[in-house]
Amino acid sequence: MEIRRADSRPSSKGPDEYFTGSVRIDPLIEAPDPARVRASSVTFEPGARTAWHTHPLGQTLIVTAGRGWVQEWGGPKKEIGPGDVVWIPPGVKHWHGATSTTQMTHIAIQEAFEGKAVEWLEKVSDEEYDA
Repeated sequence: MEIRRADSRPSSKGPDEYFTGSVRIDPLIEAPDPARVRASSVTFEPGARTAWHTHPLGQTLIVTAGRGWVQEWGGPKKEIGPGDVVWIPPGVKHWHGATSTTQMTHIAIQEAFEGKAVEWLEKVSDEEYDA
């Protein structure tokens, strides 16, 4: 058993390469081998969002505060809020983030496959975000 105290997991800024706008990432879980689960609490300020990306084994999002949007490639943008749980299947190209006027925090849970939990793609353009 291991207890990781909250103050032992420092927050970090979402890298500009993978995020647009102000994003804070608070790591929660990075299980040791042979487990593969990883989880973070991610806070997006209004207008902030991920780049398009995929996950080799899928991703679960649990919204804990605010209002956000999630969209899979070729589909409509959908609003999400506190208590909503979103499942993104393996390999599905998608993005998620805050609405243009409200922050959003979610817990993002994914598993690594061969050491990799995410494949980052191009950024979501302002036109795609505003559509």
